[in-house]
Amino acid sequence: MLRSLNEIASFQLLGIDEEIGRCKDFLFDDQSWVIRYMLVDTNKWLPGGKKVLISPISLGEPDWEQHEFPINLTLERVKNSPSLEEHQPISHQYEVQLFKYYGYGNYWMGNDLWGTYPFPSPLVDAQVLENAAQVNTDDRHLRSTEELTGYGIQAQDKKIGHIDDFILNDESWSIPYIVVDTNNWLPGGRKVLISNVCIESINWDKHSITVKLSAE
Repeated sequence: MLRSLNEIASFQLLGIDEEIGRCKDFLFDDQSWVIRYMLVDTNKWLPGGKKVLISPISLGEPDWEQHEFPINLTLERVKNSPSLEEHQPISHQYEVQLFKYYGYGNYWMGNDLWGTYPFPSPLVDAQVLENAAQVNTDDRHLRSTEELTGYGIQAQDKKIGHIDDFILNDESWSIPYIVVDTNNWLPGGRKVLISNVCIESINWDKHSITVKLSAE
């Protein structure tokens, strides 16, 4: 099902034994437009602590009414996960280390959205590949949805608005659409959906996204 990412932001993450924290951001691959991690606010049990990433592989069926995600991990397991300080970028080496720690199959080993699968859940039971450390060690193209929110949308002929939200496929954790608020281009304007296949380029310095569409 398709859902608003803004709807999921701040969901409570419940571990097997107790609360792990709340979702405060999402990190997605800007090549495939798939969310790879939730960034968790852990200040309740680790004030000013390390950056904690939870993969969709770890998520159970959410309670949409209570705004809760069950996580198939204990709090202690999360606390002891490979350390990543708040200011550190997420390297491929770190991802290999993290996936080995949790014993998950690797999403980067295969041609589908999640390795050889279209959904993240099968990787819970997949054997960790022995040659994981031998794959391309370039950093992932991981970007924050919070950072991208507000970026201007440049059509082929003019600026048409800014990113207001993202639409999530809650089975594959892909982002098939961005939600564009056109009010700053067309007063009284509406919000429109633009497919990720229409995105031509992202200028991170200018906070702007160019789409292969005209304003009309």
